[in-house]
Amino acid sequence: MVSGFTQVVAVIGHPITQVKSPDNFNHYFATQGMDKVMIPVDIVPEAVVDYLNALRGWQNMSGILVTVPHKQRVAGLLDTLTSRARHLNAVNVVRKLADGRLEGDMLDGVGFQRAAEAHGFNPAGKRALLSGCGGVGSAIAWGLCEAGISHLALYDRDDASRQRLENRLATHFPTVHITPLPDSLSEIDLLVNGSPAGMAGFDALPLSQNLLETLTAATHVADVVTAPVITPLLAFANARGCRTQTGPEMALAQMQLMGQFIGAIEQPDEAAA
Repeated sequence: MVSGFTQVVAVIGHPITQVKSPDNFNHYFATQGMDKVMIPVDIVPEAVVDYLNALRGWQNMSGILVTVPHKQRVAGLLDTLTSRARHLNAVNVVRKLADGRLEGDMLDGVGFQRAAEAHGFNPAGKRALLSGCGGVGSAIAWGLCEAGISHLALYDRDDASRQRLENRLATHFPTVHITPLPDSLSEIDLLVNGSPAGMAGFDALPLSQNLLETLTAATHVADVVTAPVITPLLAFANARGCRTQTGPEMALAQMQLMGQFIGAIEQPDEAAA
């Protein structure tokens, strides 16, 4: 039961029906016997600034998670950002500091890496293609470059978004070969959909059917979309024998770090460890 003593956290987005975070967090809170609850908040972009101002004075809410399409918008409205979030100009988690200021971090890249590692994929020295250069895609690209990817092809329907990400990565990771969309996927080790393609109301596939026909079974294929779990891209990849990684796997992989950042999950006791 939710009461006046219950501590609240939220996840904001528009739409919000696809998010898995409330399921993951509320299951964790229940199994741990914690008087906490996560609520999904469907909020239009024009109302985000007012929502954040309300958060500053919301005494029983310690922080929020941020999903599409608010990750970049929220980053520009906060009082402080971690170094990673500042470079990416995007956040997916916000916490309220003791003095009421709001601080954001971007953990999508970390979550993606953890999920990929669980499948045995190591990006060092590999070739990758990322479709979608918005908030989540930028975070994944940044993480792949940090992990030593050798070649990274970028694609976005908005070429300006792709160019901004390419410029940012080229500045910070000059040894990574940043390329445009290739003519074939036959030499790609990792294909990532970092766009909303596959969600209801969006394009079914992030790339053209002709290009996807060049996909081989050797490629690890990952999608950030959480609903449906098996997106059209993952269904296509499964049919071609590829190893696949789902959006919910990524969400679950970063849950602990996000929970710790907003104070909903306790930090591990390093001394005991």
